[in-house]
Amino acid sequence: MNKYYLGIDTSAYTTSIGVVDRDFNIILNLKKVLKVKKHTRGLRQQEAVFQHINNIPVLMDVVKDQISIKDILSVGYTDKPRNIEGSYMPVFNVSKSYGSFISSILGLKSFCFSHQEGHIEAGLYNKYIEDEKFIVVHISGGTTEILLTERKRERYITSIIGGTKDISAGKLIDRVGVDMGLDFPSGETLDLISAKGNLIPKIPISFSNNWINFSGPETFFLRSISERRYKNEDIAKSVLRCIEKSLEGVLINILKQYKDINKIIIVGGVASNNYLRENLKLYNNSNASIYFSNTNLSTDNGVGIALLTKKAMEVNRWN
Repeated sequence: MNKYYLGIDTSAYTTSIGVVDRDFNIILNLKKVLKVKKHTRGLRQQEAVFQHINNIPVLMDVVKDQISIKDILSVGYTDKPRNIEGSYMPVFNVSKSYGSFISSILGLKSFCFSHQEGHIEAGLYNKYIEDEKFIVVHISGGTTEILLTERKRERYITSIIGGTKDISAGKLIDRVGVDMGLDFPSGETLDLISAKGNLIPKIPISFSNNWINFSGPETFFLRSISERRYKNEDIAKSVLRCIEKSLEGVLINILKQYKDINKIIIVGGVASNNYLRENLKLYNNSNASIYFSNTNLSTDNGVGIALLTKKAMEVNRWN
């Protein structure tokens, strides 16, 4: 009889539950994207919390239909955005509360992790990377961080060594997309329409050393939309080109500083973007390898948390 590990994540825009088995096979990868009103650029935290509270029971019903609850061995949940002191967002109180409650009712051991650790673990799934240290690029709606990452038992210790100085790559995509008339979040649709586009001339790209600035490019692209200078599909492709070349530039600089590291893992919702997956290269660094998280594990998910929970049980010998 199989046994399972449950992972719960309640991020800014997605309610997620993942289930894995003793052999690290993914049994369930359940997600419910939060509803955002058309022509708006996001949700307030209290609105997101309310939707999460309603979504978890719906997803748990699916879990109960697919596996026997009594075969769950432990429960993991997110309690903060990053694995650092002071990291906090109200939305993660929902996963923490439900995770603690479910584990208490079932009499199971529970583990808490950061949302970012879940992304890293999901990004490494089936990659067979044994390096103790590597670089993680976390690109999502709210985050563009480049992290020096080190394994520590079942956890990941990170320090920020680059990223954006202003808005994230995901925010650039969403703000341009909403201005085009796309629904929020805009990433998937913008990616699709970009495939039909052509690059516009003189795409603004702004980075220095390890840091990117996207606010200047944002102003340029929004003005281009309002003045109808280019087709939407051309602007969409050029936005992605801007992100690609900005990341390439800072990663080349970072690899010069960390010469003993040659593995780069790209995680987060923006990592599912087809244009970036096909075009982000490091031509001047033949020894460096870029690994994108699996497409279905790039966006927010509970699978990474379930995998970490399985590892935590192994490390602490609670199996």
